[in-house]
Amino acid sequence: MKLIFRWYGPTDSIPLQFIDQIPNCSGVCTACYDAKPGEVWKLSTLLEMKKMLNDNHLDMDVIESIPVSENIKLGNELAQHDIEVFKKNLEVCAQAGVKVVCYNFMPVFDWLRTDMHHKNEDGSESLSYSYDDFVKVDPHNLHLPGWDESYSQDELQNLLDIYQKMSHEQLFQNLLHFLQEIIPVCERVGINMAIHPDDPPWDVFHLPRIVSNEEDLDRMFAAVPSKANGLTLCTGSFGAGRCNNLPHMAGKYAKQGRIHFAHLRNVLYTDDKDSFVEAGHASCMGSLDMAKIVKELVVNGFDGYVRPDHGRNIFDEGGKPGYGLYDRALGCAYINGLFEAIEKYGRN
Repeated sequence: MKLIFRWYGPTDSIPLQFIDQIPNCSGVCTACYDAKPGEVWKLSTLLEMKKMLNDNHLDMDVIESIPVSENIKLGNELAQHDIEVFKKNLEVCAQAGVKVVCYNFMPVFDWLRTDMHHKNEDGSESLSYSYDDFVKVDPHNLHLPGWDESYSQDELQNLLDIYQKMSHEQLFQNLLHFLQEIIPVCERVGINMAIHPDDPPWDVFHLPRIVSNEEDLDRMFAAVPSKANGLTLCTGSFGAGRCNNLPHMAGKYAKQGRIHFAHLRNVLYTDDKDSFVEAGHASCMGSLDMAKIVKELVVNGFDGYVRPDHGRNIFDEGGKPGYGLYDRALGCAYINGLFEAIEKYGRN
């Protein structure tokens, strides 16, 4: 297991020195956050970030993420142009020593919550999703936490209108075309793709979701069998879907060599309507058995990259919701403990 931490580049409020102080944390996952989907990344930008990281004893083996443009997902007349740009970005990343690229294929919203500052009983704050709040949202007048600054109202409505005509099968075929185009490049330059599951793993606003469960993954891997076509096992995203058996999926895809990256976090189910709160990482704080999930990873040969993913905002820490230092550092300590105990004493 290679423990890493998400870092939002030079403007991130968390100093690299602090990340370096987290026990066993060997690197970060990051990206060219100032580049828009469909733009070619500058090698110089990646190399500058890599030097900053290396100067703080951290690696830059994982990119999260190279955005997949809406043109590619829609399969429109601009899709092939953007696929060619994506290929160039893979080559640029390989020149910078990148080994894994995390990405997603979710239309419009690559995550969705109804509250960015849910107050927990202990005074900490979490990201959360409430079914009752979600059904009150007017899809023709959308104002969503974390997304109001990403699209204008007209841009968002236009995108939603276009996707209303798209079926799950059409979106899957567009994903398949994308993978068939880029995987040969990945094999040539030595990069593994790791698709992130839908978050949450069900359709929202009539937008199709196609990476939500075991059946979806099996179909994708069968269609593009190269081991460079892999998975980011996000326990929080898959785990929000209560039909998903996370220990089984962790063991199955680890054994197949498909899990190149893992986001390990817990969620707490708060009703019987799909509502959840992003809890602390430990099994006792949420609805997922994190120890069992990690055991299935270890005994089935997983040796990839891991990050604690989102955390609560604790100890009166402000900043980006879900991406403070303290709770994610606690998550790293918990993940370290699980892996060490299972690797040394708990394989049987």
